[in-house]
Parts: sequence; structure tokens; C-alpha cells
Amino acid sequence: MADRPREKAICLYVTDFSETSQVAHLLARESGVVHLLAKGSKRPKSAAGGRLDLLEEGEVVFIPARGEGMGTLAEFTPRTHHSALRRRLADLNAALYMVEVTRMLLAEGDPHPAVHDLLSAALARLDRDEAPTQAVLAYFQWRLLRHVGILGEMDHCVGCGEQVGSGSAWFTSKEGGLLCRKCQNAWTEKRRLGHDALAGIGALRAMDDRKKASLTGEQAAAVNDLLAYHIAYQFGKAPRMLRHVRP
Repeated sequence: MADRPREKAICLYVTDFSETSQVAHLLARESGVVHLLAKGSKRPKSAAGGRLDLLEEGEVVFIPARGEGMGTLAEFTPRTHHSALRRRLADLNAALYMVEVTRMLLAEGDPHPAVHDLLSAALARLDRDEAPTQAVLAYFQWRLLRHVGILGEMDHCVGCGEQVGSGSAWFTSKEGGLLCRKCQNAWTEKRRLGHDALAGIGALRAMDDRKKASLTGEQAAAVNDLLAYHIAYQFGKAPRMLRHVRP
């Protein structure tokens, strides 16, 4: 296996394939989302490294798929199981929501090293005691949607191009951006933003500019609700875990 690269990977989804094998959907740092058959992974002594578990991070070696079939997992070396966040229901639900949204937004075999690192950092943050769950989730969703290109700059009106201040503003998922008061009447699909949502957007934009900023629980929850609405509109369905992460 010397000619097969070893990559960092996160387990996004795993199902049983047979009495001894699993199918794993992994986010590999350099290869993107890969669907792999883990032969014999449920056996006590498995050549692949043992049973894989959702949210588990490690290093993977695999044989890529040929055509439309699945690839084959050759080796998985676990590095972290995220045991700490699994003991707290709110953090576990947030983690499961994040991996579900990642699967929704990324196509198979499309490399996104930045998304791998973003998800890994978010899971590590949730592992810490008293993690600000809603804030971690808001930052993750914000950066993910910006990375895949379905969320705009969120600082100017998509209708007239003028700067949108801290007053009245709307969001249109169709355009992935903000609407000012004078332009919003021209859009049927829109959502009015409250004070907490606008303040949260301002804080996240400041973070993008590497400025010091923080999110209150209320601001983070408002942003999460907005971004979940955006995902549901874009994909025609809401993430299944959404109802478990709303405060």
C-alpha cells in the first residue's frame, strides 16, 4: 500500500453492509467525500482497522472506486472518537447536524480541504467543556455556506448594491443575500431579519475579517435559524437533525 496515499478523514455516515462489513461515507481531506466498502470491519480482528463509527476521525487508506461503484477501504487508523461531546446531548445533536449538512452540500469526489478542517475544528470545539454550542454551529454553517458559494457577502443589498446597516433588512435565499427596505417589495421569497440575526451576521462578518467578535446565544440561534432556512430552500428539504438543534 506504499503507493496509496494516507489521508485525514472524518466519518460522515456509516451503515451495515453485511454481518461483517460496513459502508462508510468519509470526508477525506484531499479526496473529498468518498463512499467505501469496509470489508470485515465488524470482525474483532479486521485488516481495515475495526468497526467505524459516525463522527470518528482518523487516517484512511483506500482504493478509489472504478466507474459508479464503491471504493474499498484498505485501512482506517482512528485518532479521535469525540467521546466528550457524545456525553452531552446538545453537542452531539449539533455534531450530527453538521455532518448531515456537510453530506448535503458536498458532491462525492470533490476535494474540499477547507471544509474538512472546518468540520474537524468544530467537532474539537464541541469536545470542550461548556462549549457555546449555538455559536459553534453558527460559525460552522456560515463558513460552510460561504465556502461552497451559496451565501453572499451579507453586507450589501442584492437589489441595489447599497450597504445594509443595522436597521430593517430582509434575506432572500434565492439570491443568497440581503435586501434593503426599498428593494424588498420586489421579492416574493424573503425573510425579515430581527435584531439578533443582524447582530449575529455582523459578528460573523467581523470574524471573517479577523476582528475580535463574539456571538450571544440569542444571536447565534437566530443566525442558525436563518441559515437552516437557506439550506432548506436551496435543497428543497430541511436537514433531518434540524429539529434537534433548535434551542
